[in-house]
Amino acid sequence: MRLAAFLLAAIAAPAAAELPAGFEAHVQQVMKASGTPGMAIAVVENGQVTLAKGFGVRRMGGAEPVDPDTLFLIGSTAKAMTAAAIATLVDAGKLKWDDRVIDHLPGFQMYDSWVTREMTVRDLLVHRSGLGLGAGDLLYVPRGSYPRAEIVRRLRFIKPATSFRSAYAYDNILYTVAGELIEAVSGRTWEQYLREQVFAPAGMTHAVDELETMWATPNRAYPHARFGGAVRGTGAMRLLDERDQLPQAAAPAGLVAASATDMARWLQVQLGGGAAPGGARVFSAATGTEMWTPVTPIPITPLPEPVAATTPSFEAYSLGWEVRDYHGARIVWHAGGLFGMTSTVVLIPEKKVGFAIELNSEEAEPRHGLMWELIDHYLGLPPQDWPAKFKAYRTQRIAAAEAVVTAKTKAPAKTGPSLPLARYAGRYTDPWYGTIAIGADKRGLTVDFTPTPRMSGRLEKYQYDTFIARFDDKNIEPAYLTFALDAEGKVARITAKPVSPIADFSFDYGDLAFEPEQAK
Repeated sequence: MRLAAFLLAAIAAPAAAELPAGFEAHVQQVMKASGTPGMAIAVVENGQVTLAKGFGVRRMGGAEPVDPDTLFLIGSTAKAMTAAAIATLVDAGKLKWDDRVIDHLPGFQMYDSWVTREMTVRDLLVHRSGLGLGAGDLLYVPRGSYPRAEIVRRLRFIKPATSFRSAYAYDNILYTVAGELIEAVSGRTWEQYLREQVFAPAGMTHAVDELETMWATPNRAYPHARFGGAVRGTGAMRLLDERDQLPQAAAPAGLVAASATDMARWLQVQLGGGAAPGGARVFSAATGTEMWTPVTPIPITPLPEPVAATTPSFEAYSLGWEVRDYHGARIVWHAGGLFGMTSTVVLIPEKKVGFAIELNSEEAEPRHGLMWELIDHYLGLPPQDWPAKFKAYRTQRIAAAEAVVTAKTKAPAKTGPSLPLARYAGRYTDPWYGTIAIGADKRGLTVDFTPTPRMSGRLEKYQYDTFIARFDDKNIEPAYLTFALDAEGKVARITAKPVSPIADFSFDYGDLAFEPEQAK
């Protein structure tokens, strides 16, 4: 009984008045140990900014330091900003959360006509549409060439994975629809509307939502990642080409760039029920509550040791946020990830605390490790070395994936291919993605995913009629391409799947089904 009373007292302890002792020095140590060139952190306590600071350098090998105003791409943590933009339209009476999408965007169409008629504004934001995990992401990833309206049009060709509103599956493409909805209702592009109705009243003076604007800003972070090993995430840390990022069409799903000072203001608005310091209001307290209200339950998959303690008992998706429990506390949060840029935003409403962590790398120790250290601190829980735990977890996960890939690629069946290589050449079309071109030369087969600039490479023989697409851009996940032949020995269909078992879900090769272009 005494132990139980002690634990309850610890959980109920009030928010700490300040950051953990030696926190900034600790951040430097974690960043250096992980190889992360730079990062920025914002912390808000009881409405006040207690930290908005940069650490390290903007790019590997450079001398320019990260400061509080350095821009970082924040990935999917920006989904909450798209939701907030819609919230302002709700506050203005221009739409309702449960309005049908087609009533505001008549050209909108899902694969199933009944789903098209029933899909609401809320449904766009909560990952219960019936689409599979990451469905349609290859329209963006990497460097997709389709404009936003064309991406929305192609949505009608993506087959669902489950029935409508029956299961959770994270997607990005419906946030693109949300961007088009904002334009249809407001008469301004998503970019214009976000700047005027969210950034400006929130006081986010450095934040940008156009890649060209970010690239023109000298004080910006550059992306870095590890690749070159058997799976992505291994090998030396490399500076990426910042223009090999998702296209502007994907912006409503997560292409905002913000600094630590911007994120501090965003945290103040969130914890202030939509009100910014100084009195400006971004959205009403009522819509703020709506955005944090759980909608779609997220299935719980127990995490392994050494991070098992972070497994929630409850987790759900709300409007641009995830809501979960941790030691009896409600955590409202979201993670974000792009090529070479990652982030996390965490709110602990009952403690009136929020923080944001931005990295110019993909390492888990600074992002998730520091995140859980801060959560434990503000909940009054015993400290743990979460960066070390996440490093161990990441190492185990990558080692297991490397073993799978190595075993498969070193010992395939010594059979195939069935046809002379030239007979695999041709153009093949998938209804939602578009066309790939298979070529043949003296060295073998080549592949070009034509809707995605520079997504090309060579096909390496694997087994039977399956080849491995190894792209010239090593930042792109390799894929198995399997050719199915008809009774006459002609290619009738090409399917695909990632080689790596831990490939990011945005490489949704499994949704592709190509057929010969001339058959269309």
